[in-house]
Amino acid sequence: MRALVALLFLSISVNGLAQGGRIRISGNVRDADGSPLDLVAVQVEHTLIGAITNEEGFYSLSVAPGDSITLLFSCLGYNKAQRIIPHAAQDMRVNVQMNYASIELAEVSVTATQRQTTTMETIDANRLKILPDPSGGNIESLVVTYAGVTSGNELSSQYSVRGGSYDENIVYVNGMEVFRPLLIRSGEQEGLSFINPNMTEAVQFSAGGFEARYGDKMSSALDIRYKQPRAFEASVSASLMGASAYVGSSTGKFTQVSGLRYKTGRSLLATMDTDADYDPTFVDFQTYWTCRLSPAWEINFLGNMSLNNYKFIPHGRETVFGTLDNPQKFRVGFGGMERDRFQTLYGALTLKRSLGAHSEIGLQAFGFHSREEESYDITGVYWMDIAAANDSKDDALEILSLASYHEHARNRLLAGVVHAGLYGVTKFAGNHTLKWGANIQQERIGDKIGEWESRDSSGYSLPQTGTDVNVIANLFSDNQLESARFSAYMQDVFKFRSEQGLFTIVGGIRGSHWTYNREFIFSPRLSLGFIPNVNQNWTFRLASGVYYQSPFYKELRVEAKDEQDNSIIRLNSRLKSQRSIHLIGGGDYVFRAAGRNFKLTTELYYKKLDQLNPYTVDNVKVRYYGENCAKGYITGIDMKFFGEMVPGTDSWLSLSLMKSEQTIRGITKAPLPNSQGYNLSLYFQDYFPGYKRAMLNLKGVLAGGFPVTIPRKGYEDGYHRTPPYRRIDIGMTYQLASGADAIMDRRFFRNFKNIWLGVDVFNLLGIRNTNSYYWITDVYNQQHAVPNYLTGRQINVRVSVDI
Repeated sequence: MRALVALLFLSISVNGLAQGGRIRISGNVRDADGSPLDLVAVQVEHTLIGAITNEEGFYSLSVAPGDSITLLFSCLGYNKAQRIIPHAAQDMRVNVQMNYASIELAEVSVTATQRQTTTMETIDANRLKILPDPSGGNIESLVVTYAGVTSGNELSSQYSVRGGSYDENIVYVNGMEVFRPLLIRSGEQEGLSFINPNMTEAVQFSAGGFEARYGDKMSSALDIRYKQPRAFEASVSASLMGASAYVGSSTGKFTQVSGLRYKTGRSLLATMDTDADYDPTFVDFQTYWTCRLSPAWEINFLGNMSLNNYKFIPHGRETVFGTLDNPQKFRVGFGGMERDRFQTLYGALTLKRSLGAHSEIGLQAFGFHSREEESYDITGVYWMDIAAANDSKDDALEILSLASYHEHARNRLLAGVVHAGLYGVTKFAGNHTLKWGANIQQERIGDKIGEWESRDSSGYSLPQTGTDVNVIANLFSDNQLESARFSAYMQDVFKFRSEQGLFTIVGGIRGSHWTYNREFIFSPRLSLGFIPNVNQNWTFRLASGVYYQSPFYKELRVEAKDEQDNSIIRLNSRLKSQRSIHLIGGGDYVFRAAGRNFKLTTELYYKKLDQLNPYTVDNVKVRYYGENCAKGYITGIDMKFFGEMVPGTDSWLSLSLMKSEQTIRGITKAPLPNSQGYNLSLYFQDYFPGYKRAMLNLKGVLAGGFPVTIPRKGYEDGYHRTPPYRRIDIGMTYQLASGADAIMDRRFFRNFKNIWLGVDVFNLLGIRNTNSYYWITDVYNQQHAVPNYLTGRQINVRVSVDI
């Protein structure tokens, strides 16, 4: 049972100091890695005398001299420790190291739940080694199982948090923001996520109410820190989805980690309705170096090169949809092809200096370059009919539509971002930690778009006017944008104890200015965490703040008509940042049942939205209105049950309920595009009883459908929801050999630590999920929605070796 905490112990200790003849016992508590541990309860056995460690792991208490004193150390997530002082006659120091309360299950470390006194939640990246993931092993695949996070496309690493758009999530790696390509239209085009899980040491995630040091985004913050290994380590893995290699080393003052990844989704894409030659090839190389120049100076470098090639030659498609009473069949014969290329380069440098034991200052700079090319000429002849009961390809009860079409695009985009900033961290006496930073960022983007689509239905070009030959849609752009952003932040983390318990307050302000729209935004943010003395199993959190979505290039684009009635893109220099006011309240309750650790987390939130730039979503392509013409709100509740559902493993079940509404131009009311209403996610681990080498991992999702619109139309023209997203992926992992096995003594295996074999079944139930629609227009200009189904059932085999 946990000791009574904080000020109760401190007050008794302080009162005791006023009495003569007492001695002081103090010391530091650290974990197995040598890092200081705070929130450790230190108690003199069979008394009410005690204390709690601060951020430096330090504690101090006073006791009466005696023959034997026993100190008890306890902290959630760590094994209890005990120290016996045979004869306490004078002041002394007692230092303690506490080990993680964990059970090693192969590569899975099951650890008791940690305290979360801020809005940032810790994620264990090691789980990705055994996670069944059709996207190829992305950190984001684990993030989407957390409460408040949703994704309706297993091919994409993009995610929505509490109803926000994909663009509202900010991602940091080693303290600097990273970017993704801008022209991506579909999950099939997406390559690998920027984050390399093999190189990742720590992951923190906030679904809202995050700190001022994180930039101007409205929904979430994902903070990644890469490894600095202490010794040589390496791994190699391969599967039907691709391969990866990782190596890390340390030579005292210098450490490096490097990773190479290759992904191909050819076999997975073959399970879709379209019969085609898919040739997606995605390659990514990253390296992270750290060099300690002296005891006070350190320099870090992160480099990334990514090349994504996507080639698509369609042959035919057949999709059966509708209801039992009204089954319909859509068939297409294709010609032509699509070829896309996305190349990104990223380099980041950090120079930091320690100013004593409690202060640090650093200079950061990064550069990002993206070259994106999208080219396709695809023709097709399609017909839609009422499907016959026997589903024969040759039997049709009634032809509903017969037409041909031609889709053409030649799109090019060049983007460059250069960033420089200064930051500082100082820890003051009294448990204050001050963090500040100032940044400047230069952006240059060139965009050339040329795309059109023509359709011919029963001999008539669409739209049919009786006099003109028209295309059904076109879009042209030739824009250049060069601008600069300035930003600064300051925040304080303050921990203190009172008679009621332990408080953690994080307060800060952030300001930004963008030269293009000449806008200055000011963002105050505040969060409060509280652990009550009366019951330390409870943790409560409150957070609020003003969050802005500063426009990037995509948000600025507005479709207009030229003199020839062609659709062109103009940039709206008057567009302002979208704004969201967060109100969040929640907490955790930790408990033990049947000798196992569990945690129940609940958060309620309300987001007041104004100055909204409405958008629609087609697959993963976000199209903005390009003007601040809406306001709205998002409210909901997130719940997560985490713990050892099977002894020796960590699993969790997340449930999110949400309601959203936006009012566009003061007239149209509609839900936000990523508002699914409900989301139930499960991550479950198990192993064969008595044989922990064989493990099972299951990831399941049940979520409501997305509200979608007709392409190139807004919510003013109506919307409907896709069917619910339902999916189960399951993986079996077997440890073929480890360091203790006799085979590892053979020359070939001598340098191996572990060898793993895994089999995954993606989409176990074979459910055909709808991600978007192909809209057919007949000669009467009526629209028919044909569902674009996502991937079907697929088996994946993987092998990995740790060196």
